[in-house]
Amino acid sequence: MSGWYVYMVRCADKSLYTGITTDPERRLKEHNHNDRLAAVYTRHRRPVCLVHQEYYPGRAEALRRECEIKKLSRRGKLILSRQVE
Repeated sequence: MSGWYVYMVRCADKSLYTGITTDPERRLKEHNHNDRLAAVYTRHRRPVCLVHQEYYPGRAEALRRECEIKKLSRRGKLILSRQVE
C-alpha cells in the first residue's frame, strides 16, 4: 500500500518520538541501526520500539496528524499508544 504513516516509537529512556514515513519497518531499522539515517533524537536513545502507527494516503495529511500528535501531552501520547503509565 503506497501512502504515508505517522508513527510513534518508545525509546530506551521511555521518551516518545513521533515521525512520518512511507515504510515504518524500514524506518524502525534506521532508528535502531543506522547513525546516518536515524533521527538525531533517537540515535542516543536506542533501542526504540514501535508503539503506534496510522496510515494516510497523502503526505500533507500525515504531516498534519504528526503535528497534532506532537502537541499532545505525554499522557495523551501514552493513551494513544495504549501504554498509559
